[in-house]
Amino acid sequence: QVQLVESGGGLVQAGGSLRLSCAASGGTFRWYNMAWFRQTPGKEREFVAAISRSGGSTSYADSVKGRFTISRDNDKNMVYLQMNSLKPEDTAVYYCATCTTLHCSGSTNYADYWGKGTLVTVSS
Repeated sequence: QVQLVESGGGLVQAGGSLRLSCAASGGTFRWYNMAWFRQTPGKEREFVAAISRSGGSTSYADSVKGRFTISRDNDKNMVYLQMNSLKPEDTAVYYCATCTTLHCSGSTNYADYWGKGTLVTVSS
Protein backbone atom coordinates (compact mmCIF):
# COMPACT_ATOMS: atom_id res chain seq x y z
CA GLN A 1 0.00 0.00 0.00
CA VAL A 2 1.45 3.32 -1.10
CA GLN A 3 0.74 6.51 0.83
CA LEU A 4 1.05 9.86 -0.93
CA VAL A 5 1.07 13.25 0.79
CA GLU A 6 1.00 16.49 -1.21
CA SER A 7 2.22 19.85 0.03
CA GLY A 8 3.15 23.27 -1.28
CA GLY A 9 -0.24 24.63 -2.28
CA GLY A 10 -1.36 28.12 -1.40
CA LEU A 11 -2.50 31.49 -2.66
CA VAL A 12 -0.49 33.18 -5.39
CA GLN A 13 -1.07 36.06 -7.78
CA ALA A 14 -1.43 35.50 -11.48
CA GLY A 15 1.99 35.26 -13.09
CA GLY A 16 3.52 33.84 -9.96
CA SER A 17 5.03 30.45 -9.20
CA LEU A 18 4.51 27.55 -6.81
CA ARG A 19 6.25 24.24 -6.31
CA LEU A 20 4.16 21.30 -5.24
CA SER A 21 5.71 18.29 -3.56
CA CYS A 22 4.45 14.74 -3.12
CA ALA A 23 6.03 12.45 -0.56
CA ALA A 24 5.60 8.71 -1.10
CA SER A 25 5.89 5.92 1.44
CA GLY A 26 4.89 2.30 1.89
CA GLY A 27 6.11 1.04 -1.45
CA THR A 28 9.08 0.90 -3.77
CA PHE A 29 8.80 4.39 -5.19
CA ARG A 30 11.11 3.89 -8.15
CA TRP A 31 8.79 1.18 -9.50
CA TYR A 32 5.95 3.63 -10.02
CA ASN A 33 5.15 5.95 -12.85
CA MET A 34 3.79 9.11 -11.21
CA ALA A 35 1.37 11.84 -12.18
CA TRP A 36 -0.32 15.03 -11.06
CA PHE A 37 -4.02 15.65 -11.60
CA ARG A 38 -6.23 18.57 -10.60
CA GLN A 39 -9.89 19.16 -9.91
CA THR A 40 -12.18 22.15 -9.49
CA PRO A 41 -15.68 22.02 -7.98
CA GLY A 42 -18.24 20.62 -10.38
CA LYS A 43 -15.65 19.38 -12.83
CA GLU A 44 -14.01 16.04 -13.43
CA ARG A 45 -10.50 15.44 -12.22
CA GLU A 46 -8.09 16.15 -15.08
CA PHE A 47 -4.60 15.10 -16.01
CA VAL A 48 -1.85 17.68 -15.55
CA ALA A 49 1.54 15.96 -15.90
CA ALA A 50 3.24 12.60 -15.53
CA ILE A 51 6.72 11.18 -15.26
CA SER A 52 8.15 7.73 -15.87
CA ARG A 53 9.87 5.56 -13.28
CA SER A 54 13.34 6.77 -14.17
CA GLY A 55 12.28 10.36 -14.82
CA GLY A 56 13.44 10.11 -18.40
CA SER A 57 9.99 10.54 -19.94
CA THR A 58 7.41 13.18 -19.14
CA SER A 59 4.00 14.16 -20.45
CA TYR A 60 1.92 17.32 -19.99
CA ALA A 61 -1.60 18.49 -20.62
CA ASP A 62 -1.70 21.09 -23.38
CA SER A 63 -3.04 23.66 -20.93
CA VAL A 64 0.14 23.57 -18.83
CA LYS A 65 2.78 22.73 -21.40
CA GLY A 66 5.67 25.20 -21.25
CA ARG A 67 4.62 26.50 -17.82
CA PHE A 68 4.72 23.43 -15.55
CA THR A 69 7.56 20.99 -15.00
CA ILE A 70 7.27 17.59 -13.32
CA SER A 71 10.31 15.97 -11.75
CA ARG A 72 11.14 13.26 -9.25
CA ASP A 73 13.86 12.24 -6.80
CA ASN A 74 13.88 8.47 -6.38
CA ASP A 75 16.40 8.68 -3.53
CA LYS A 76 14.01 10.86 -1.52
CA ASN A 77 10.77 9.21 -2.71
CA MET A 78 9.50 12.57 -3.92
CA VAL A 79 7.77 13.92 -6.99
CA TYR A 80 7.46 17.63 -7.71
CA LEU A 81 5.43 19.97 -9.87
CA GLN A 82 7.01 23.34 -10.57
CA MET A 83 4.29 25.73 -11.71
CA ASN A 84 5.27 29.01 -13.35
CA SER A 85 3.28 31.78 -15.03
CA LEU A 86 0.24 30.72 -13.08
CA LYS A 87 -3.20 31.74 -14.32
CA PRO A 88 -6.51 32.01 -12.44
CA GLU A 89 -7.74 28.98 -14.39
CA ASP A 90 -5.00 26.91 -12.72
CA THR A 91 -6.92 27.24 -9.44
CA ALA A 92 -7.75 23.71 -8.28
CA VAL A 93 -6.98 20.98 -5.81
CA TYR A 94 -3.89 19.19 -7.08
CA TYR A 95 -3.49 15.47 -6.50
CA CYS A 96 -0.49 13.20 -6.75
CA ALA A 97 -1.07 9.65 -8.00
CA THR A 98 0.70 6.50 -8.98
CA CYS A 99 0.06 5.23 -12.51
CA THR A 100 -0.55 1.69 -13.74
CA THR A 101 0.54 2.73 -17.23
CA LEU A 102 3.16 5.08 -18.57
CA HIS A 103 1.99 8.66 -17.93
CA CYS A 104 -1.30 7.24 -16.61
CA SER A 105 -2.20 7.33 -20.31
CA GLY A 106 -3.40 10.83 -19.49
CA SER A 107 -6.42 9.50 -17.60
CA THR A 108 -7.65 8.96 -14.07
CA ASN A 109 -8.65 5.47 -15.23
CA TYR A 110 -5.01 4.45 -15.01
CA ALA A 111 -4.25 6.11 -11.66
CA ASP A 112 -3.94 3.76 -8.74
CA TYR A 113 -3.03 5.32 -5.39
CA TRP A 114 -3.99 8.91 -4.64
CA GLY A 115 -3.01 11.56 -2.15
CA LYS A 116 -5.56 13.80 -0.45
CA GLY A 117 -4.63 16.85 -2.49
CA THR A 118 -3.32 20.36 -1.95
CA LEU A 119 -5.24 23.52 -2.85
CA VAL A 120 -3.75 26.03 -5.28
CA THR A 121 -5.52 29.37 -5.62
CA VAL A 122 -4.40 31.87 -8.25
CA SER A 123 -5.81 35.36 -7.88
CA SER A 124 -6.22 37.73 -10.82
